[in-house]
Amino acid sequence: MVAGVQQTKTQVPARLFFLLGPAFVAAIAYVDPGNVAANLTAGAQYGYLLVWVLVAANAIAVFIQYQSAKLGIVTGSSLPELLGTRLGAGTRRAFWVQAELVAAATDLAEVIGGAIALNLLFGLPLPLGGLIVGAVSIGILSIQSRRGQRPFEMVILGLLGVIAIGFLAGLFVSPVDWGEAAGGLVPRFDGAPTVLLAASMLGATVMPHAIYLHSALARDRHGRNENPTVVTRLLRATRLDVIAALVLAGAVNIAMLLLAAASLDGVEGTDTIAGAHAAISSALGPVIGVIFAVGLLASGLASTSVGSYAGATIMAGLLKIRIPLLTRRIITLIPAIVILAVGVEPTWALVVSQVFLSLGIPFAMIPLLRLTGSREVMGERVDRMRVRVLGAVIATLVVALNAALVVLTVSGWFAP
Repeated sequence: MVAGVQQTKTQVPARLFFLLGPAFVAAIAYVDPGNVAANLTAGAQYGYLLVWVLVAANAIAVFIQYQSAKLGIVTGSSLPELLGTRLGAGTRRAFWVQAELVAAATDLAEVIGGAIALNLLFGLPLPLGGLIVGAVSIGILSIQSRRGQRPFEMVILGLLGVIAIGFLAGLFVSPVDWGEAAGGLVPRFDGAPTVLLAASMLGATVMPHAIYLHSALARDRHGRNENPTVVTRLLRATRLDVIAALVLAGAVNIAMLLLAAASLDGVEGTDTIAGAHAAISSALGPVIGVIFAVGLLASGLASTSVGSYAGATIMAGLLKIRIPLLTRRIITLIPAIVILAVGVEPTWALVVSQVFLSLGIPFAMIPLLRLTGSREVMGERVDRMRVRVLGAVIATLVVALNAALVVLTVSGWFAP
C-alpha cells in the first residue's frame, strides 16, 4: 500500500511536468528584441527609476496569460475564434486589422533585433541579417508544421535558455547598487519622457499577440476535455507553467535594466543597441559582449517564429482564413527588410514598435477578461468576483497609461 502511495506521488509531478510548455512559447514574446531596446534605454537614461514598471508589467502578464490559457483549455477555442463568432462582419474585419497591425509591429521588432545581433557578431549588413533571420525562422516554423507543437516547444525552450544566459550573464559582473535597485520598486515618474518610456516597456512586456496566441497554444496542446477532474489538473499545470515561464522572462527583463543602470548610466551612445553593446563590451569585457549578442540573436530568432504563429492564429480565428505559416513568414518579412534597407535607425524603430504595441493591449485584454468573466462561455470555470475586479483594475490602469502615451506623443509632435 505504501509503495502504491509513493508511486502515485512521484507520478503526479512527472505528469505535470509533461503538461508544461505552452507558456514558455508565449513567454518568448516577453524577452524579444523590443524588450532589449526599451529596458536598456530605461536603465541607461534613468538608472533604477523604472524597475517598478517591469515588476508591475510582469505581474500583469502572469495574470493575463493565465486567463488566456484558461480560456483555451475550458472552451477548446482560441480567443480570436471566440471573438470571430461574436463580432459582426464589419467589426470583425476592423478588429482583425488592428490585431494584424500589432502582430506586424511585433514581427518588425523581432527581425530588426536579430539583424542587429548578426551585425554585432559578424559585421553583416542589416538587410542581409534580416533575410537570414527570416530564413532561420522559416526553418523553426517548419518544425511546428511537420512535427507538431511539442517539438516546436522544445526548440523554443532551448532558445529561451540561450536568451536567459545571454542577458543574465552580464548581471553577475556588473556593479549593481542593490539599495538603489530596491528604491526603484517605488512607483514614480520623472517627467513626460519617463511616462513614454514606461508605456514602451509595458508594450514590450505585456504583448497583445501573446494574449491571442496563448489560448491557441493551450487548446492545441490539451484540446477540450469535459471531465472536471482533468480540467482541474490541466489548469493547475497551466498555473505552474505560466508562473515558471514568466518569472524567468521577468528576471531576464529586470536583469537587462539593472545591467544598463549599473554599467551604462551616463555613457555616451547607449541610446542604441549597438552603442549599448559596445559599452557593455568595454565595461564588462568582450566575452560578456559576445554572450549578450548571442542572447539577442536567439531572442530575434525565437520571437519572430512565435510572432508568425500568432499572426496565423489571429487570421484563422477572426477571418476563418488559413495561410500556411511559411507563406505568412515570407510575406511579413518584407516590411522589416525594407526598413533595414532604407537606413532607418534600428533601435529607434524597435522602441517605436513597442509604443505601438502598447496601444493594442486593451483590444486583446478587455475582450479576454469579458469572456473569462462570462458564465455562458466558461460555465462553472467562470472567474470569481475578486478575479473580475482585479482584471477591471488592471485593464483600467493599462488604458489610462496608453491614453497618457497618446497625449504625450501627439503633444510632442506639435511642440515648437
